[in-house]
Amino acid sequence: MPQGLLMVLSGPSGCGKGTVCDLLRQRNPNLTYSISATTRKPRPGEQDGVNYRFFTREQFKRQIKEDGFLEWAEVYGNLYGTPRTWVEEKLAAGKNVLLEIDTQGAMQVKASYPAGILLFLLPPNMEELRRRIDGRGTEGAEEKERRLQAARQEIAQIRNYDYLVVNDEVQQAVLRIEAILLAEQGRISRYSEQELKVLLGG
Repeated sequence: MPQGLLMVLSGPSGCGKGTVCDLLRQRNPNLTYSISATTRKPRPGEQDGVNYRFFTREQFKRQIKEDGFLEWAEVYGNLYGTPRTWVEEKLAAGKNVLLEIDTQGAMQVKASYPAGILLFLLPPNMEELRRRIDGRGTEGAEEKERRLQAARQEIAQIRNYDYLVVNDEVQQAVLRIEAILLAEQGRISRYSEQELKVLLGG
């Protein structure tokens, strides 16, 4: 059985990552969405192992020492990470794994798992990004400006990614990502010699 593919999706706040990921999961039963570990407190309605894997800070730091995370970062005083063993087990079982993480985490994944596919999601232009952030209506001017500044910093990392996907329309963005996934699955370099022998009747 060919190993599954590890796909990383990043993009600035307001680019529609969550919506795109939800639709990808609905349309692709073989695409598994990684559940992050975190030290932050559960919010009302959140369940351990469903929304996040909730760790104490001590548990999380122990996992860091034991190389238990494919990537991890501290965000606003809370630790977030992708459990390495879970991802490796899914890939070995032939499942494709999707990580929705920021550029900092994506660069860690690229360093530790070079076979991973890095995709960067963008709205059509910066004006549209600003409009989407403004359209949330739940944040003050200072928070909006902070998000725009963070977006510029993330976009500056775009040349470290394998693919750029423009999210001008959600369905089209999902189709583009599915086309990338299909093409990557067909790469000969992803097949072992044994798998090729079986396919070629050797």
